[in-house]
Amino acid sequence: MEGKKIKNRARALLVFGAPCSGKTTFAEKFSAKFGLAYYNFEELKKQNNFTRKQILVILEQIMKTKQTIVIEGEIDTEKDRAEMRNTLRAGGYDPALVWIQTDVATIRMRLKSRHKSVAKAKEIYDNAVAEIEAPSEAERPIILSGKHTFETQTKHAITGLADLIETK
Repeated sequence: MEGKKIKNRARALLVFGAPCSGKTTFAEKFSAKFGLAYYNFEELKKQNNFTRKQILVILEQIMKTKQTIVIEGEIDTEKDRAEMRNTLRAGGYDPALVWIQTDVATIRMRLKSRHKSVAKAKEIYDNAVAEIEAPSEAERPIILSGKHTFETQTKHAITGLADLIETK
């Protein structure tokens, strides 16, 4: 890296995964640990009945801050992730995709515990699986286990971010 100049651009971590995979826990803790702004677009959309277009307008306003940000939600498909990354790049950001992976049995157990219903857990899981697309290799995701400790996840995330910077 010596002699190589890297443009100082704001960063955006795009965190996604199945329900109860650990993505919210990771995103909230990671943003708190490093003093980063955290936005859960899925919750924002639900609470305010926003459209995807409105979410992207909000993102454009957030980007004006030039802060490093952590975003969760609204990136379950490759198309949605590409649109979000393109919007971020156009706003001067370097986006990085963080995929939280957790085995099916653990996800179902967590959903059952959260919703106190096997039927509800199954419904949520089945709906989510129908919507979520695994990242392609071309998306260069940082893959974290939703069963590891936050400390281990953080080490892997930072290593993954460093690898992304080095290969630019």
